[in-house]
Amino acid sequence: MTAPTASVRDRVRSLPSESLPAYVYDLAALRGHAASVRSALPRSIELYYAAKANPEPEILCALAPYVDGYDVSSGGELAHVRKAVPGRPLAFGGPGKTPAEIDTALDLGVERFHVESLYELRMLAQLASRRSRDTPLGVLLRFNLPLAEGSLEASALSMGGRPTPFGLDPAQADQAVRMLTDGTSARLELLGVHTHLASGLNAPQQLAAAESVVAWTVDLGARHGIRLREVNVGGGMTVDYAAPRTRFDWAAYGAGLGALAAAHPGLTLRIEPGRALSAYCGWYATEVLDVKPSHGEEFAVVRGGTHHLRTPATKGHDQPCTVLPVHAWPHPWPRSEARREQVTVAGQLCTPKDVLARGVPAAGLRAGDRVVFALAGAYAWNISHHDFLMHPRPGFHFLDA
Repeated sequence: MTAPTASVRDRVRSLPSESLPAYVYDLAALRGHAASVRSALPRSIELYYAAKANPEPEILCALAPYVDGYDVSSGGELAHVRKAVPGRPLAFGGPGKTPAEIDTALDLGVERFHVESLYELRMLAQLASRRSRDTPLGVLLRFNLPLAEGSLEASALSMGGRPTPFGLDPAQADQAVRMLTDGTSARLELLGVHTHLASGLNAPQQLAAAESVVAWTVDLGARHGIRLREVNVGGGMTVDYAAPRTRFDWAAYGAGLGALAAAHPGLTLRIEPGRALSAYCGWYATEVLDVKPSHGEEFAVVRGGTHHLRTPATKGHDQPCTVLPVHAWPHPWPRSEARREQVTVAGQLCTPKDVLARGVPAAGLRAGDRVVFALAGAYAWNISHHDFLMHPRPGFHFLDA
């Protein structure tokens, strides 16, 4: 939905001006969405949450009953998630892992490593050999595999199917498998293959990618006379900022994954969505400071901006928003007011790129009104350049009823 839930709307209206901007998270809405996603997936399909999307402890805990584990991509994320949801399965991925991060992962008992390169595999084998364990460490080899036809063009962000720093080149597959099966890496166990090829794909595109990855994995195992037991087909389920009321078709995707799993008995399929789980539960609320004309357009300048909510600037989209009119005006000077039907909502930064949304229907918008941006529950505060111009940081509110 674009409009905030009733509980979010009430909280935003109750906040004094000096408490804005603020992130407001509806944890009840998050749990309801996560439950619907989990129910759309066959029980045999494992669901991990990509913590990079939003690592707030309250978000991680709210998701705990609905996910099988968490995907982390740095030593910092690893320690943070282990503390927030202790005892839950973790998969450690991401390029450029340092020796210290791998040692931390070994200390904290990470269950699975998503290995990104031959160098990283050799490093992991050496560091793991220094440990005494009853069971070997589970390894999934991440490969930069070709995308299904048309998927690369359809994706909002591609990590595979072209030259990128992510994963192993498929040409190195046989060498990597031999390194894990020739007895020289006794502390490591090859479990299967990991991919995360693109973001912003719809259910048919995601399913086509999953089918392609599974077929490639089965062929890889057959070439080496081994049975690979796990395939992680990643996340990247589309979240449409231009049509925020639409949702990824989890029912169709779940049915397709179920059929794919049934066609390969003994193979565990795993997905790791991030944005598609948490985006819808978060709102960024702020206040209009001024409304002014400029060369035939009108701009509403709000508290905060893209140093709090970076995604509109980086992805080049307009963040969907709702205006909450405020009728009380505590100041002796008159309020500035929009004269046109649409405004551009901009922040306080000294750059023309500090734009949150263009073409916002806001006839009569006035200084002091509030604007609430939807789909702010993922890749928002945690990826933003917080300290530019040293404006105050936003507040954080977690609604649990």
